[in-house]
Amino acid sequence: MIIKSANLETVCGVASVLPINDKPEIAFAGKSNVGKSSLINALLNRKSLARTSAQPGKTQTINFYNINDQFYYVDLPGYGYAKVSEAIKAKWGKMIEKYLRTSKQLKAIFLLIDIRHEPSGNDKSMYDWIVHQGFQPIIIATKLDKINRSQKDKQLKIIREGLEVTADTKIFPFSALTKQGREEIWDYIETICNLKEI
Repeated sequence: MIIKSANLETVCGVASVLPINDKPEIAFAGKSNVGKSSLINALLNRKSLARTSAQPGKTQTINFYNINDQFYYVDLPGYGYAKVSEAIKAKWGKMIEKYLRTSKQLKAIFLLIDIRHEPSGNDKSMYDWIVHQGFQPIIIATKLDKINRSQKDKQLKIIREGLEVTADTKIFPFSALTKQGREEIWDYIETICNLKEI
């Protein structure tokens, strides 16, 4: 995929009206600090299109990135950040739920899990919830560069078992630092958005 243009087109807060897009949408979910912004920047070959932060909970809105005027990346607010009040967490949850239920163009949801750790209760809840909304999450195991190569298969097995994923669930190991996994993720996105011929 050659990225000719990538723009943050729409930012939706809790009270915002979600846009009605006419192009395919790919959503990214994951807990705070799992590397969503870093993944988006790496996929788009941009350094800081999606703002990264060492402080968890940076993404508090639903951000729509228009890619090549062909499709959208949708960055959902991170979950599981302890310093945010329960009331705000509940609002974020309602915002994400509204998006998942109303988007007519959503083609896939990538759920990001830190490859170094067993999935948390929040990760499991999010996985189950996405399934409940009628989607089959695709897992991206982030921070691949933080483990030894010999640990990879073991950690992927821990993620599979921890989330209790179905046998056909796709898991892409990924490193924002080395870009390992980038091409595989792009190939998959191009396939599900029918972008191969474009």
